Amino acid sequence: MADSSFDIVSKLDQQEIDNAINQTSKELAQRFDFKNTGAEIERKGDAAVEISAGTEERVKAALDVFKEKLVKRSVSLKCIEAADPRQSGKEYKITCTLKEGISQEQAKKVSKLIRDEGPKSIKVQIQGDELRVTSKSRDDLQDTITLVKEADLDFAVQFTNYR
Repeated sequence: MADSSFDIVSKLDQQEIDNAINQTSKELAQRFDFKNTGAEIERKGDAAVEISAGTEERVKAALDVFKEKLVKRSVSLKCIEAADPRQSGKEYKITCTLKEGISQEQAKKVSKLIRDEGPKSIKVQIQGDELRVTSKSRDDLQDTITLVKEADLDFAVQFTNYR
């Protein structure tokens, strides 16, 4: 029997992020507590989002609204890194960096976790910013997926190409 495999990746669904930004923008425009605060959210390239408002507390509240929308759209908050509010002229801004991909250190950490605690028949290969996990037993692959899901990792993981 041939080996079965799956990939561990950390990718963002850009469409879901755009939807969350649009929903946040609508909510900021409609909610009474954001009236006349100049609160707005906009995309800055593929890897950043900028939130701005008239006061520090309103920009933090707008960030909370954005995080809430991301959670509702099943986007992990581990993929967003929000900076501290900074003053820019008369308004405050927060830049949120969107993290994607698995770094070498993170890949080694997950690989070590699977080798130490996972089933013995599992083989892990680091391939750029993703990990390929192979085994002859599909049950062992399922156990490995459960193990990685339950691990407290500092980045979001998805499982693709299960075959």
